[in-house]
This record gives sequence, structure tokens and C-alpha cells, in this order.
Amino acid sequence: MKDFKDKVMFLTGAAHGFGRVIAQEAARRGMKLALLDIDEPALKETAATLGDAAVLVLPTDVTQEAAINAAIARTMQEFGQIDVLINDAGIALPGRMWELPVRDWEWILHVNAMSQVYTMRKIIPIMLKQKTHAAILNVASIAGLVDTPGMPAYHASKFASVGLTEATAYDLQRIGADIQMHVMCPGFVQTDLYHTESHRPAQYTDASDPYYQSEAFLKGQQFAKYVITNGTPIDTIAATVFKALEDDTFYILTHPEYNGLIADRVDRIVHNGKPDVHVMDGIM
Repeated sequence: MKDFKDKVMFLTGAAHGFGRVIAQEAARRGMKLALLDIDEPALKETAATLGDAAVLVLPTDVTQEAAINAAIARTMQEFGQIDVLINDAGIALPGRMWELPVRDWEWILHVNAMSQVYTMRKIIPIMLKQKTHAAILNVASIAGLVDTPGMPAYHASKFASVGLTEATAYDLQRIGADIQMHVMCPGFVQTDLYHTESHRPAQYTDASDPYYQSEAFLKGQQFAKYVITNGTPIDTIAATVFKALEDDTFYILTHPEYNGLIADRVDRIVHNGKPDVHVMDGIM
């Protein structure tokens, strides 16, 4: 995709981090924007930074399929088309597999994977009917390509996002659809992600569960804050996204220093290897 002026972008997770800087770059390029996020005050703050761009502010809990469908319907009513879908909504929940409550597993899978299912199931048919060039970019993570200790739920959700994007790309190619697919797999970047708990919906909340007062929970929160606040600056993310859209780059890798880990994982798979925590110690 080369021309963005007057195209419509449907963007989840638009209030903070990647979503906010992508929205700002899209507005600079003359796009119309449908912005979704559960954090309504921050979403309005993002919209206020976009100058005179045509913006639709849609406070939405992306774990709810009906809410996603309503946002898509409102976008079509307002703009009449959707040309670019960016699934950026995401959360991070550290914690070992046997300690993390089931409700946390459900929450992270619903946000990081199922929300992408909900949007694509409705928007791909719209794009096909439009018969104009379109693009879909799912934000996954380097955690969708390599595995590390301490975050199995996050890895499960991000591996799901990568596989979902790849398989959907095959299906769109098979029918000759003019829709380019992308999956973004960044490493640690300075975003709002370590504030995940402040965005927890009521249906995934149980303050009486002793896990949320445990040392494991506290250490997980401290780890998330440390790796994100010490990540790379967010400055280049918007330019990286739009260059990938322009160049039709499928795998968007923002941290080349992790390429060796990706290669190592593939090598272990094809040469009968297995995960070795000692390899990861001191790396991630």
C-alpha cells in the first residue's frame, strides 16, 4: 500500500503506546481513523493530538465480540469503508503456568488473540466486497516467535496471533484477495504495557483470589515494569509500521538482536532439540 490519504484505518489499542503513535502518523498522512480502546479518557487524549483528522472515538472492550461488531458497524456508518485494519490491543500477564488463575488465561487470550479473530471475521468480508486494495496488520510480539520462562500465557497468545496471521494470509492468497497481511513482532519497547492491571475488566476480576496478594504476582508485575521501562524508545515504531505497509513486509521485526534466538528455536525443532532454560538465562 502506497497511498494512505483519505483511506480509513480501524485501530484497536489506540489510546496508548504503539496505537497512539500509529494513529498520529496515520493522521499526518491524511487518513480517517476509527480508534478503539477500553481506556476512554486516554483514547480521547489520543484523538485530541490528531489535529483536524477525521476521527471516530470508539471506547470498546475488545474481549467482547458484540462490542467489536458495534464499533465496525459505526465505522461503516460514518466512513463507508475500511481500508487498513491494525489489531494493536494487547496485554501482558507474567506468571507461571500452574500459578496464573484461569481468568487471567482467558483475559489475555481474549485480548491478544480472540480480538483479532473478531475484527478480521467482520472486516475481511467488508474488504473483499469493496474490491479495493486493503491491508491488515496484527501486532504480536517477539514472544510469538521465541519462548522464554515466566510468561506462558503471553507466549500462548502471541504464538496464536502469529499463526493466525500466517494461516489467514494463505487463505486470502488462495482466493486472490487484494489484501496484504502483516504480523509485527517487536521486542521490549517503552510503552504502557506494564499498566495492564489498570485496564482489567470486571468480568476478569476476583480480588479475593490469594494469587493477587502473592509474592509470585508481585514479582511478575515488577518484572513486567522493568523490561518495558528499559526497552527501546517508541520513536521509530510508527515509521516502521508504515514502511512495512508500503513495502508489503509480512514479518515486521523491530529488534534484530533477537534474530539469533529465532534461528535457534527453528534449529531445535528440526534437530530434535528441546527448550533449555540455561540458554535463556541472561538473555531475556
